[in-house]
Amino acid sequence: MQQRNVLSLLRRLAGAGLAALACNAPALAEPADKFPLLALMMAPTAAAQPTRRIAEDTLTLQEIEAVPQLPGTIDLTAPTDNLWERIRNGFAMTNLNDDLVLYYQQWYQARPDALRRMVERSRPYLHHIVEELEARGMPTELALLPMVESSFNPMAYSRSHAAGLWQFIPATGKRFNLEQNWWQDQRRDIVASTAAALDYLQTIYDMHGDWHLALASYNWGEGAVKRAIEKNESRGLPTDYPNLTMPNETRHYVPKLQALKNIFGNPALVSQLDLPRIPNRPYFAMLEAPRTIDIKTAARLANMSVDEFQRLNPSHNRPIIKAESAVVIPADKMETFHHNLQNHQAPLSEWQAHTLKSSERLNNIAGQFGISAGELARANGLPENARLRAGSTLLVPGSGSSGNLTPLLNASAPQYVIEPEPVARTCIKSKRGGRLCVATAPRPASAAAKPALAEQRTGGKATSRIAAKPAAIKTVSVALPRPAAGKPGRVAAKPAAKAAPAKIARNSPHRRG
Repeated sequence: MQQRNVLSLLRRLAGAGLAALACNAPALAEPADKFPLLALMMAPTAAAQPTRRIAEDTLTLQEIEAVPQLPGTIDLTAPTDNLWERIRNGFAMTNLNDDLVLYYQQWYQARPDALRRMVERSRPYLHHIVEELEARGMPTELALLPMVESSFNPMAYSRSHAAGLWQFIPATGKRFNLEQNWWQDQRRDIVASTAAALDYLQTIYDMHGDWHLALASYNWGEGAVKRAIEKNESRGLPTDYPNLTMPNETRHYVPKLQALKNIFGNPALVSQLDLPRIPNRPYFAMLEAPRTIDIKTAARLANMSVDEFQRLNPSHNRPIIKAESAVVIPADKMETFHHNLQNHQAPLSEWQAHTLKSSERLNNIAGQFGISAGELARANGLPENARLRAGSTLLVPGSGSSGNLTPLLNASAPQYVIEPEPVARTCIKSKRGGRLCVATAPRPASAAAKPALAEQRTGGKATSRIAAKPAAIKTVSVALPRPAAGKPGRVAAKPAAKAAPAKIARNSPHRRG
């Protein structure tokens, strides 16, 4: 205990001494660095300050930024400037994986130039289709369906008479209120046909509850798909798309769309194939034609070429757009169109109606109005060598008087009658008064014209059905004098030999058509 008290006393004395030295340190002649313990306890003197300042000046200061906080989720509804990203964000159909999908994906990837051309053709239409799909809550893969149907060519026309981006046949087009008459075919109308196609797809999806079956129905017909499903059900087989028995075209239909989805759904692949980027903004706007207006005039008022204008307005069969019809103009040219329309003083149409007073050929009529027969034929949906009956009404170049055009504008069917070609007769006389007559039709005006024309088309548009087949060659039997006895067949031999061409003509392609 006594030793502990002595140690405690020594510690106190040492502490007091150190404190006294610290208080009197500035007056000491010896530098503080000789006493390390004191140097640690002493405040820095004025002499030491410059050394520390120099040391600080030699250091480089760097500011460390805060680590950015990443969101826990990605907002797929956030706007993007790339339409392909928007389409990818809306993919909602079940993927199909089979050999056909792989085949078509490789087929498309091996043809990047064709893919790029198809994307460029889709540029005016794709944003509108995506907008309509999102408004209806439908999968955005369907925006790629016109690539399968028509390669985004609004003038596409198939052997089964399907037309437009979405390839409506006439009956289905009428079912979904797409107007088809002499003036226009709304199966080619961008806005009307898109609305009808999405209505149809939604209807058959509601019927089957499966998008692959809906697409098969769109290609093959909902009745045919329904019967294929019922057939598998009766046999206890699966009723999904891969297991149905269907035509080859329908079997390959969905794999084509899936292959395109795989390509456009992969940003790295899109970049590798150098596919064009499409902005996520509207390409066109719509307005109603205030008065009857020519397509050429409307294109000029919008500062567009006629071809560019027709790509946005492909439904018009004639060179005239009727009043109150929808006109599609690029969004960035709408203000220019309105300004030029207000300042346009001349008539908006340079066409008029012309009624024939007598039968005439189309090329003769064209010469009267300073236009080629081909242009007049295209304007009226007629063959160039057509002969029209008196009372027929045609569109011809003129003053464009609205009063003159009104009767024609109000008609939904062509007001002309094609006159059949006159029939010529060739008769063969025998030496004894017998006669054999053959009815023949004259050759077409154009040597290149086909002998039989079931349907006349202009620029891919079906316009009218025309019976252009020449009259069939007929043989008229005439009683000839009986040959004299002992000379069988002598009189009839020569007429029979001369009538041989009529016999050959019965088997000609003209008759089979």
